[in-house]
Amino acid sequence: MKRSLIGVSMLCIGAATFLSACSSKKSVGVSQTTGWDYNDPRLGGFDVANYPGQQTGPGLTFVEGGRFTMGQTEEDLVMERNNEPHTVSVSSFYMDETEVANVHYREYLFWLGRTYGSDYPEIMVKALPDTTTWRKALSYNEPLVQYYLRHAAYDYYPVVGVSWNQANEFAKWRTDRVNEYILIKNGFLKRNANQVNEDVFNTETYVYGQYEGTPGRSRKRDLDPQSSGRRNLTYSDGYLLPSYRLPTEAEWEYAAYGNIGNNPEPETKRRRGEEVITDRNVYPWGDAYTTRYGLRNSYQGEFFGNFKRGKGDAMGLAGGLNDNADIPGPVYSYMPNSYGLYNMAGNVSEWVMDTYRPAAENLNDFRPFRGNVYEAHKRIAEDYTLEEKDSLGHLPTRVMTAEEMAAKEQFDGNTTDLRDYQDGDSSSQFSYNYGTNTLVSNNAKVYKGASWNDRAYWMSPGTRRYMQANQSSSSVGFRLVMDRLGSPNGRNDEKAGNYFGRSGRRPNK
Repeated sequence: MKRSLIGVSMLCIGAATFLSACSSKKSVGVSQTTGWDYNDPRLGGFDVANYPGQQTGPGLTFVEGGRFTMGQTEEDLVMERNNEPHTVSVSSFYMDETEVANVHYREYLFWLGRTYGSDYPEIMVKALPDTTTWRKALSYNEPLVQYYLRHAAYDYYPVVGVSWNQANEFAKWRTDRVNEYILIKNGFLKRNANQVNEDVFNTETYVYGQYEGTPGRSRKRDLDPQSSGRRNLTYSDGYLLPSYRLPTEAEWEYAAYGNIGNNPEPETKRRRGEEVITDRNVYPWGDAYTTRYGLRNSYQGEFFGNFKRGKGDAMGLAGGLNDNADIPGPVYSYMPNSYGLYNMAGNVSEWVMDTYRPAAENLNDFRPFRGNVYEAHKRIAEDYTLEEKDSLGHLPTRVMTAEEMAAKEQFDGNTTDLRDYQDGDSSSQFSYNYGTNTLVSNNAKVYKGASWNDRAYWMSPGTRRYMQANQSSSSVGFRLVMDRLGSPNGRNDEKAGNYFGRSGRRPNK
């Protein structure tokens, strides 16, 4: 609980920074295109924020991106050839320090029940984890079915029984609650605990003017001389954070390895940093083949992660439990990696965003991902206005049409759904017929990492497995990420790119 309160406090500090830096009425410069002053209602009132840089959202830690060798680090024991090593680059991002815990998910369920329970009870029912995933033939797990999600004893244990589809819906809800809180703390909105049905805060409906709520004392001044005087914030004002989402497989694997810990001289404010990694990790905590703490002190011999050492050995012997957990352990237990991420190996496996295909190395080498389904930006009505939000308070969306795709040459395949693009399903030599002759379909989603019920082999981040998007397991949970916008180094006082002499000045200075 202490860590959660600290995270909220840090968010308030970041929001306060936004308030002092972005709400200034002074001009932040002059347009290099027109010569007109920004933020001057006498010259059209084009509003440009004095943006201090992206703040870190609650629960997140920064992961600096880079290139790495994605894929297996040990022998392919299961002989699936689905993780051949290949070099890719991943952009910087933020990632949850821990897996999402039961108490976090129950907060989500509580909000859904309070908001939609009277008129749309199916919304909450659809979000409920499947606690029956604890049931196994010839095992007595009924106490876990009844208590693991709901009892206070397991509050900060990772939530399980959540499908890929449910995890994505949780991410959308979390995005809205975080952005709503930022607006409240900065005085743009007043607290409203009575939101129901379509009258709920949603980041997009707020940005596009379809949610007003109760404006706060500091509602944004509209500098447009033809305006009514006040307006909702938009992304260009710099307050609202990007969406929380599941990590891509490449992001998850990159973060799990924590290779930054193997850079002998990483970048600091005093030195440039070396482009070198001394060793490639097999497990997240770094030491090539070790699953136990090796230094001669009180921790010597303790397991770094929560996994199953052998058949029938879930936790060791009484009086000397090896990982001290028979099921998942608390989310802040065990050894974090060099990015400060807990349980990237062991405890529970975790959903990632990708659609599963065996030939993962065929993906793009920059921000690789399989699973694109392109949507039109928003649904536009016949009069060219934005369609009204739906009965749940969300803006309706649609996928792009084939005609829209064909008109844009940068899109591959001329189709809106690229989950099976170039997956080897129909070649001149063979046809897997994915989705018909195999469980590998467009709804098969990747999950990574070992769980409390897995052997050490699966703790290597390069290993991968899959499950259907609507299925769940007592050994699979999830954590979320957020895109890093702007410079990749995570320091808001330093811009992207290399600068020499005076070339590092701001464009409008």
